[in-house]
Amino acid sequence: MSDAREELSRRIAGEITLSDDPGATLRKWRTDFDVSQTELADQLDVSSSVVSDYESGRRESPGIGVVRRTVDGLLDIDERRGGGRLRQYARVLSAGFESDIVHDLREYSTAVPLEEFYEAMGATEIVRGEQDHVNGHTVINSIEAITRLSSEEFYRLYGQSTNRALVFTNVTRGESPLVALRVVSPTPNAVVLHGIEDGDLWDHAADLARVDGFSLAISTRDLDDCLADLQAL
Repeated sequence: MSDAREELSRRIAGEITLSDDPGATLRKWRTDFDVSQTELADQLDVSSSVVSDYESGRRESPGIGVVRRTVDGLLDIDERRGGGRLRQYARVLSAGFESDIVHDLREYSTAVPLEEFYEAMGATEIVRGEQDHVNGHTVINSIEAITRLSSEEFYRLYGQSTNRALVFTNVTRGESPLVALRVVSPTPNAVVLHGIEDGDLWDHAADLARVDGFSLAISTRDLDDCLADLQAL
């Protein structure tokens, strides 16, 4: 876990330092860790207005020393809470994928009813498949996966989907991820297309789900909220 912490620390610090808007990037990571400005300020032993000023750009962009203290503070808070965000990042790294391609990858200790998974995702089912449970989930940025993964990596990512739920984000119609699934065996138990309404769904999406036997659902719930609730499964 220490290696994962160091890797994540470097990633966050680098992203903040190189950002055109360091304050906004700092705020993104703070909210991703579900840490309030007050909690972070207490961790850093500064006033909450200092954190607010950095995030809003009212203060000069933080130097590397401030960035490092802030990143360490976020990670320390996460570890006190049980290390949920760090474990999430470690799982993705161990699978061999970047965290901006795979947002989360997890195996459950016991099978989770599909309805419970849908509740965490705020999902609406379009087609009911052959299975009523999932044993894990993988949350994939569909655009990043399609544009950056090699065919071998793409197959490996999709092929690790036995009895799982696959969630595809950055979806416009759902055509690309569903067509890609056709060349992979075995198919997942369920697929959730995140970010689209029923009216935006590709016309043939439901037909493909029925042919291949997986449940298909859509969700427009905030992704960070979904990921937080998925961690509780």
